[in-house]
Amino acid sequence: MRADEIDYRLIGDDLQGVIVTLDPGEAVVAEAGAMMYMQDGIRMATSLDQTGRGGGLFDKLKSAGKRVLSGDSFFITWFMNESSVRRDVAFAAPYPGKIQAIDLQQWGGTLIAQKDAFLCGARGVDVSIAFTRRIGAGFFGGEGFILQKLLGEGLVFLHASGTLLELDLAAGERLRVDTGCLVAMHPTVGYDIQMVPGIKTALFGGEGLFFMQLTGPGRVILQTLPFSRLADRIIAASPRAGGARREEGSVLGVLGGMLDGDR
Repeated sequence: MRADEIDYRLIGDDLQGVIVTLDPGEAVVAEAGAMMYMQDGIRMATSLDQTGRGGGLFDKLKSAGKRVLSGDSFFITWFMNESSVRRDVAFAAPYPGKIQAIDLQQWGGTLIAQKDAFLCGARGVDVSIAFTRRIGAGFFGGEGFILQKLLGEGLVFLHASGTLLELDLAAGERLRVDTGCLVAMHPTVGYDIQMVPGIKTALFGGEGLFFMQLTGPGRVILQTLPFSRLADRIIAASPRAGGARREEGSVLGVLGGMLDGDR
């Protein structure tokens, strides 16, 4: 089934959203809870079938199970334009970062992405799972053994934390990346995990014990701020979670803590 040819525009800077404009009869699928608003004439429904191809109950349950393993919800949410004019439906990012529009046809019909990267996409796009090929990549790669595999020829929208950077790797070209910074890549890109060389560098370099090695050919998308890193900083700075306030060493920090009940 060929994917619907949808129109869109991105809004915002660091807290982005995407407004999808649907012609009569067109539809878009989205991760549960991503919808921001929809105009009259848009019908929302949940289903086990995300591609619109139909099929038996067993096939739908198997597809839903794969989505759960890849970090998505069991049910997929459909938004279909049942009016006679063009209508908008908008989706919002779940945390600060960037939304990237990807035309799967330009990526050869297949894209490997980190878990939870899929935000929404045109009807006809299939979200499945991809297992890492090496056991070391599964244990130490930051995203575990399971990644998302996006299949089809239509538009999909990925969300990641921080700013996004696209790089093209030539055949045999290698790139070493922090284990949490990979967002998506061509299936032709090799993916492996290596230990940081040198005991001193590994223990005191501040970059962790492992890094990811990507080998071309293919295109990769990286993010500047993995959400896990942001969450760690927030927890470390939260007094209620056992962390310390940034300004605790100053008089203003002490007074502020007393006034807001932290002390």
